[in-house]
Amino acid sequence: MQFLYTLCFIKRGNSILMLNRNKSPWFGIWNGVGGKRNQDETPLDCIHREILEETKIKVDKAAIYDRGIVTWNSEFNTPSLGLHLYFVEVPKDFNYLTPIETREGILAWKEIDWIVNKENLGVSYNIPYFIMNVIQDEKRYHYYCEFKGNELLSVEVKVL
Repeated sequence: MQFLYTLCFIKRGNSILMLNRNKSPWFGIWNGVGGKRNQDETPLDCIHREILEETKIKVDKAAIYDRGIVTWNSEFNTPSLGLHLYFVEVPKDFNYLTPIETREGILAWKEIDWIVNKENLGVSYNIPYFIMNVIQDEKRYHYYCEFKGNELLSVEVKVL
């Protein structure tokens, strides 16, 4: 299965590089980096390109780990019903000062505890359900998200 979108979480120590998006979906919400695949582009090629375009961070493709897929029902208004999920870890002393304003939004390192806090309404609603698996587990998962408009109703998790 190949989906139109890709998403990556870049970890440095106890922080994840997050993007506060300035367009839909997730306008005004913190999310990972990624984007739409070009025609004839593999999901890995796409996320490799998107990381460089959105962050200017050069990552070897071998350092990008496939963590599965996230899918959702048609109630969430996007052109695709899923995305490919990736993970990259940079050294704790990786020098990348934020915040940085980009054409996609604002990049900033966010503490993992801040991201997973259930009271945090500023993070894409489904991320707290899968971010710990993404950064701690090498297995690939399928996360199925049930939405009603922008309201997240449930997340089902299955090992792929």
